Amino acid sequence: MMGCWDFFWEFWNYETSKVIIVKNRQLGVIYRLVQLLILVYFIWYVFIIQKGYQESESGPESSVITKVKGVTRSKHKVWDVEEYVKPPEGGSVFSIITRVQVTPSQTQKTCPESTKVRNAMCRSDSDCVMGEMDMLGNGAKTGRCVPANKTCEIMAWCPVENGAAASEELGKMAPEFTILIKNNIHFPRFRFSKGNIKENKDGYLRNCNFNETTDLYCPIFKLGFIVEQAGENFTELAETGGVIGVIINWNCNLDLPDSACNPRYSFRRLDPKWAQASSGYNYRFAKYYQCSGKSTRTLIKAYGIRIDVIVHGQAGKFSLIPTIINLATALTSVGVGSFLCDWILLTFMNKNEVYSARKFDQMSKCPKMTPTTEFNTSTSCTPDSSLADSKAPIHL
Repeated sequence: MMGCWDFFWEFWNYETSKVIIVKNRQLGVIYRLVQLLILVYFIWYVFIIQKGYQESESGPESSVITKVKGVTRSKHKVWDVEEYVKPPEGGSVFSIITRVQVTPSQTQKTCPESTKVRNAMCRSDSDCVMGEMDMLGNGAKTGRCVPANKTCEIMAWCPVENGAAASEELGKMAPEFTILIKNNIHFPRFRFSKGNIKENKDGYLRNCNFNETTDLYCPIFKLGFIVEQAGENFTELAETGGVIGVIINWNCNLDLPDSACNPRYSFRRLDPKWAQASSGYNYRFAKYYQCSGKSTRTLIKAYGIRIDVIVHGQAGKFSLIPTIINLATALTSVGVGSFLCDWILLTFMNKNEVYSARKFDQMSKCPKMTPTTEFNTSTSCTPDSSLADSKAPIHL
């Protein structure tokens, strides 16, 4: 029972530091090097690189408006923006068609299923269950096996797409298409807004193209330039399609003038071209019309370059609270050097018992001071008079 009470009263003891000078050059070098590394880390990395004296905000509110211009032609027709840009709304994600495969004059009727569809092959009518539908197929089975094709007959938009349709290339003039990317950002915490278009005289945007050095605030990019900056071959990309990311990064130090906050552009391919099954980009759409009183359509399988405009950003401004916190952390961390050197002394040095005896003292309660002894310099609460000089050097 007394042991528990002893532990309870020991909890309320006060611990204070004791200064001991250790005459050991190697240990002193380690101590100063650790202090230097800690100071360099906080001064160079925390305060200069990470700007630890600032309050920061990431993920700005952002709006993106795009507009594509240019005309091109395939083997049979001329294509303008209204036909080769999908969707037409001008948002942050859109595609530019570079190649098409056309299946013309499809109507609702019966025809043989494509041989490329799984489970479409048959030997007799019993292999084709009437009304059955394959989700990867083109229609509903009629219950009849077409002997000439060895496939089941289906009710669908016929003739079905079979991949044999001739493709039309639009990529000849596509590298010259221009893309306007209008971006505005807002950091609500700092009430700061800015856009990537230069406020200038009328006609400036009609006669400029993006240049990081001379025309940073002319966000008009040629499609060929974007593909080239992403490290891709335009001819190969136009054949199979792909996804290119246009990344706009706003890193703003709001302690500086607004003119120092500028957009930075980077470009890279987003779809994994090394993965054969998931590389490339294509989709289908149809154009409908009436022919001889029947609803008819032209099915188009389009390969294209999809552009994803992605906006990142971070803003920072001086604030007293993070400055105080980081300064206090830096001053506290300097003490790591003392902890490390104490551990070395107590663990590895030959005379660690000497150091331990000088470093750790236990003092009982001091006698009550009286007026006659209050200024008596010989009064001491130290149990061992040999430890009175706590600053005496220790030679190790």
